[in-house]
Formats: sequence, structure tokens, C-alpha cells
Amino acid sequence: VQLVESGGGLVQPGGSLLLSCAASEGIFSDRAWYRQAPGEQSELVASITMSGTTTYADSVKGRFAISRDNAKNTVFLQMNSLKPEDTARYFCYARHMVSRVGYWGQGTQVTVSS
Repeated sequence: VQLVESGGGLVQPGGSLLLSCAASEGIFSDRAWYRQAPGEQSELVASITMSGTTTYADSVKGRFAISRDNAKNTVFLQMNSLKPEDTARYFCYARHMVSRVGYWGQGTQVTVSS
């Protein structure tokens, strides 16, 4: 199983980015995005269940939206009103529905700076 993230980059404060994470194979129950800034611990940004129930970190509520396309085995993270403190490497996570094994992507860098 491979998780491939895309969509990161450099954006000005107040801007938007759309992250995508495509899984090569398998059916996954929980999908999520984590982030880690230099010198900081990893943080759960958002998660979504197979049925579409979502959770968000308080720091991104109202600004970020997680969604999934089960037919394409892809999860998205729409990030709006970005702030410099959102700068981090963002990692995709997926839990296999049958084996319950968790998989991680390689990460995509998001930098918010003027």
C-alpha cells in the first residue's frame, strides 16, 4: 500500500491550498491528516470515517475541511485562510478496514509566508 500526497507548496497568509492523498490499493476505514512543524510534536489536523464523520483540531476549525472520495481511494484537505502557524509538513494517514494496519504517506510541505 502506498499513500501519495500532493498539493503542498508556498502560499501567502490568507491563501488556500488543497491537499490530496491517493491510496494505491485497499479499503480504508479512518483517513486523516497530521502535521509536524520543526521542533514540534505531530498534531492530528483532521480525520474522517468511512461514513463521513469528521473531526478537527481546534486550531483549524472553520478554516480546513476534510473530505474523501471512496471510489478513487482519495482523501482531501481543503485549507483556507492559511496562517503562518499552519506551516508544517502534512502527512496522510489511512487505517486498513480489515487488517486495521495504519499506513502513512511521505508528507507534503506547506509553507505560509509573505
